[in-house]
Amino acid sequence: MNKIEDNGGTMLDTELNIKKDFPPVAYEAWREVVENDLKGAPFEKKLITRTFEGVELQPVYTSRDWSSEGDPNGFPGLPFFLRGSKPLALAETGWDLRQEYTHPDLAASNQAILADLEGGVTSILLRLDCAARGGLDADSKAADELSARDGVAAYHVDDLDAVLAKVQLPLVGVALEAGAAFLPAAAQLVALWRRHDVEPDEARGAFNADPLAVLARDGQLPTSPQTALGLMADLAKWTSANYPKVTAVRVGTAAYHHAGATAVQDIAFSMATGVEYLRAMTAAGMDVSSAARQILFSMSVGTHQFLSIAKLRAARSLWARVVEASGGDAEAGAMRLHTRVSKRVLTARDPYVNLLRNTVAVFAGGVGGAEVITSEPYDVAAGLPDATSRRIARNTLHVLQDESHLHRVVDPAGGSWYMDWLTNELATQAWSQLQEIERQGGMLAALESGWVADQIDSAFAPRAKAIASRKEGITGVSEFPNLTEEPVVRQTPDRAALQAKATQRLATARCAAEVVSGVAGSSEKMAAAVEAASAGASIGQLASGLGFGEGDTTITPIAPHPFAEPFEALRDASDKWLAEKGSRPKVFLANMGPIAHHTARATFSKNFFEAGGFEAVTNNGFADADAAAKALAESGAKVAVICSSDKLYPELVPDTTAKLKAAGARTVVLAGYPGENENAWRDAGVDQFIFIKCDVLSTLRNLLREEGVLQ
Repeated sequence: MNKIEDNGGTMLDTELNIKKDFPPVAYEAWREVVENDLKGAPFEKKLITRTFEGVELQPVYTSRDWSSEGDPNGFPGLPFFLRGSKPLALAETGWDLRQEYTHPDLAASNQAILADLEGGVTSILLRLDCAARGGLDADSKAADELSARDGVAAYHVDDLDAVLAKVQLPLVGVALEAGAAFLPAAAQLVALWRRHDVEPDEARGAFNADPLAVLARDGQLPTSPQTALGLMADLAKWTSANYPKVTAVRVGTAAYHHAGATAVQDIAFSMATGVEYLRAMTAAGMDVSSAARQILFSMSVGTHQFLSIAKLRAARSLWARVVEASGGDAEAGAMRLHTRVSKRVLTARDPYVNLLRNTVAVFAGGVGGAEVITSEPYDVAAGLPDATSRRIARNTLHVLQDESHLHRVVDPAGGSWYMDWLTNELATQAWSQLQEIERQGGMLAALESGWVADQIDSAFAPRAKAIASRKEGITGVSEFPNLTEEPVVRQTPDRAALQAKATQRLATARCAAEVVSGVAGSSEKMAAAVEAASAGASIGQLASGLGFGEGDTTITPIAPHPFAEPFEALRDASDKWLAEKGSRPKVFLANMGPIAHHTARATFSKNFFEAGGFEAVTNNGFADADAAAKALAESGAKVAVICSSDKLYPELVPDTTAKLKAAGARTVVLAGYPGENENAWRDAGVDQFIFIKCDVLSTLRNLLREEGVLQ
């Protein structure tokens, strides 16, 4: 037996058998130790975490929570695909890094694309501008406020040729974000592939037809929903027959997630949308299996890492069950999955923290089984990303893949009692909600009636309350803000000039109107649209030929709720005040007594008020109320915060409050929960109390209104 000698001269046995040498401990024994450590505090209140899905997370999980006997989740690549859609997942190839391009200038987007491809990006997501997504050309009168906004100003095959110049199209996948104009845009891309002799079995990408997502996000479609679903089905049928490595349909949940949907709702809405799309495609003559293979799921991922991983695993297993229940073959139920960080968690303030949020999302997407991942630039909330932020975004994935080797193990979450239990919990709840959506008449009917919006609003209300109280903190915004940070300013393109350029291009490139005259009456609209696009038809011409604008559909859009927005609005108001008045609204910290008595609450108060754009006037503490009052008068602040300990408050609050008000304080705030002393201290002149879990947002808004910063 091998021996090693430690510093004490004794011999240690190098052989170790953990199972033998460390006998198992029962949960009850662990619980008893924990209860003793809690010293009477309730276990359920202190150690159980309740999520916004209504899931109760335990502090520890064992086989009593999820038995692995019989391996109930199976293996990757086998139904119900909970552990992965492919047997080896991406252990050999790695993830498809699909970056999005939104700069309206064709040359600028092309430059970014080429730089990213050299840096390891493997596929391209082109987001067309608002006009093109609505089926309008740049020279349309209705496009004046839409052209060159929020996307690439591409309306014609020549425009796509320019934005994808020097891209090796047989080697690089191209995906489109074309809104309601998914079929006209897809026709342009196919025309480009044909122009460059890209064979149908070489072309890779995604047309991403997702009419219900457009309706949910924008609140409108330029056609009836039935027409839009019919065009989607036509595109899917044509794509299935002609381009084996391209998907036609996307089920995207970004609109719901950005609005505040829970993980359970996110899964349920994606399943219900998938069911709606399967019905449309099978009604057009496709079999269930072929229809299912045309769908790419795109799901947003937040910063709750374990919940996000479980959400993706649960969604994959439920989709396999949907396809099976619909009559599809087992292999067709293997979900194709794209993930990206949700915009609801990204911030414009202290945007460098977004680097960490995006890293969590990329990690969760990879571990959760996504094949395609978009790594978001940290400055995307501030405007168009620059070269540095795009480089960091793509390198984030490279580090996780090539240095951390996350893709080398298939479903690393599998076998974790916690992750398997949580996956099952989300799947069970989501399936019940899917059944409720079906009782509502399906996803389209649930959107049109407002049921989906009501469900999301109800789910978001407690989260909004938690954000307002900072129970759900936002680092760099509601927690640990930096008032002296230099704002990240990004380029603002000259939209009018870019629209004029696009109009000039269309004037020479666009074909005669009669070229598209046969598209509307064709029984194979995508086939006809491809021929027209190859002959020079623009997106606007094709959309018009397909009847866009003849039967508009309007609903109340699903309103987005960026988590940081309420606090960032306060900071914006403070910045405006600073620019106009030369200084920020101030709050004076009346730190009373020795440092040990006031430091904790002074730190809390500074953080509290800076989250609303107040400049905190700090100090090392005052021995008496007269000194504090004198310093307040010199500071010019009209809001004073008394910071000290519960031990000193009964004696110092009345005198300090009176003298602060006499020195010019309009509002006196006490840091700390007042408890039974609240009435007495209010009688003494205290106007506000701030403490952990109070409504931070309302308090800051009210004080900024008193200052005149907010109306």
